[in-house]
Amino acid sequence: MTLHAIDWIIAVASVLICFLPALAFGKRSGANTSEFFASGRSVPWWLAGISMVATTFSSDTPNLVANFVRTQGVAGNWQWWAFTLTGVATVFFYARLWRRSGVLTDLEFYEVRYSGKAAGAVRGFRAVYLGLLFNMMIMATVNLAACKIANVLFGLSRWQTLLGVGLLNVVFATHSGLWGVLVIDMFQFFIKMTAVIAAAYFAVELPQVGGLSGLVEKLSHRVGPGGVHYLNMLPDFTSNWDLAVAVFIVPLTVQWWAVWYPGAEPGGGSYIAQRMLASKSEKDALGGTLFFNLAHYVLRPWPWILVGLASLIVYPELSDISKAFPHVDPSLVGHDIAFPAMLKFLPAGFIGLMVGGLVAANSSTILTHLNWGASYLVHDFYRRFLKPEESEKHYVMAGRWATVLLFVLSSALVFVLETAQDSFNIILQIGAGTGLLYLLRWYWWRITAWCEIVAMCGSFAVAVALFVARKNGIILGTHRELLLTVAFTTVCWVITAFVGPQTERTKLIQFYQKVHPIGPGWNRIRDAAGIPAAEAARFAQQDNIPLAMLGWVAGVSVIWSSLFTVGNFLYGRTGYAMALGGVFVLSGSTLIGVVRRLWR
Repeated sequence: MTLHAIDWIIAVASVLICFLPALAFGKRSGANTSEFFASGRSVPWWLAGISMVATTFSSDTPNLVANFVRTQGVAGNWQWWAFTLTGVATVFFYARLWRRSGVLTDLEFYEVRYSGKAAGAVRGFRAVYLGLLFNMMIMATVNLAACKIANVLFGLSRWQTLLGVGLLNVVFATHSGLWGVLVIDMFQFFIKMTAVIAAAYFAVELPQVGGLSGLVEKLSHRVGPGGVHYLNMLPDFTSNWDLAVAVFIVPLTVQWWAVWYPGAEPGGGSYIAQRMLASKSEKDALGGTLFFNLAHYVLRPWPWILVGLASLIVYPELSDISKAFPHVDPSLVGHDIAFPAMLKFLPAGFIGLMVGGLVAANSSTILTHLNWGASYLVHDFYRRFLKPEESEKHYVMAGRWATVLLFVLSSALVFVLETAQDSFNIILQIGAGTGLLYLLRWYWWRITAWCEIVAMCGSFAVAVALFVARKNGIILGTHRELLLTVAFTTVCWVITAFVGPQTERTKLIQFYQKVHPIGPGWNRIRDAAGIPAAEAARFAQQDNIPLAMLGWVAGVSVIWSSLFTVGNFLYGRTGYAMALGGVFVLSGSTLIGVVRRLWR
């Protein structure tokens, strides 16, 4: 792809608009670890929400969605649409609790909630496991997508792309801390949305596609491998039951609550928890998380989906992509490369906007993961176990060095991975079975640090066993492997909750007095703490479980109804769109009423 002068001007301007304001936060972020990792706990809801959305809008996400559409149809996106249930549950059941805990990172939670050496052990283990190993996998996936895009558009090799994005991201992550990340995210969100909408428009308007009507007409009767109907927003339960189970039934019945996945953690976690903890109040934590879920599932998917659908007409087979881009490294060719392949049709000016948008998409995610991962390694491991008595300046400097280390190691992993969907499946598999524990640990006193250790070890052991089985020709399928891992892991940690060592009663009382979790799961601790009935009733009214349940249902309904209202309008199905629009109005009115009561 050739960039004209106007493209270079727009691309450079986009990058400068995003990054220059962040330079102003270097001195503030370097003051102490609270500023560097949590922005001094003064972030307003709208900035926290936009930052969450921008972080999940990474350079690998359009590629992953294109992969789903080309191999499983639009319905394949239920593999991540199902996480709507998780995200909205975090809004109404967990955002307030996280903010009350007052911790700097979500891993610090372990020594607030649990007692003894096990609490420190699980905190230290997860600091390395998530902050280093898991974080490396996520950043490698994002940078793999950047390498594929750069290879398709400009013929750059992997090391050239990694060097370019590395210099940009590491410099700003080490200099600006979380404040800089938040400001960069704010500008990047709008640039990225503009870029992907432009990509969808020009892809659909190609002569061989013929506009929205032409796209729908050409794909309506086209059936892909395995009986896939590309336009269907629900899988075909008659022609391909296995696919329907894998992409719809399992995600909606099991995956959303059972799997730990970054950005959609049951009960909140990782950078979502980081933003909630950085919010200036419980109200801001709730509002930011709600905005994130609405924007994440409603505003963004359809531009990516339209590009993926158009690519099926322009490049029906992978061989067509290889022929159109003979310079592309054969090891990078997969269905996820269809998205960058469609960008060649952008006109001058919009190419520059897309390049700026792709840089923004990569940076928003990588910057967050660098800051989040460094917070784990420094605050929850280095400071907690190795150097507990150093100055704040020392820990900020350690955070900057940890940032560099994370990028170097994740870049090395890029040379091992092949496709975005492979990485998606690996992350799901490793986190399978732990989700229910993360939901219940706030509402059931009996869950202990040992439960968390057993759950992590159990899921990892099954993931390794299944990997060995696949290498020996035993193929169960991703959804069957997921169910097996969930079942084994859940049984192990539930047994541990009853027969394993228990959390000290004094620690449980302290946790209750600080966070005030409600529900019958804490009755025994509430009684032991001697909490006055009036105080317990006040927090029960504030957290109002029945009202939160109504908000959860209404929030999920708002997201899915609006998502499919847009889809049916694009397909020209006005009747369906109007009916779903009515559901959106009704559920939206309910959601507004619930939020007002909870915020009051």
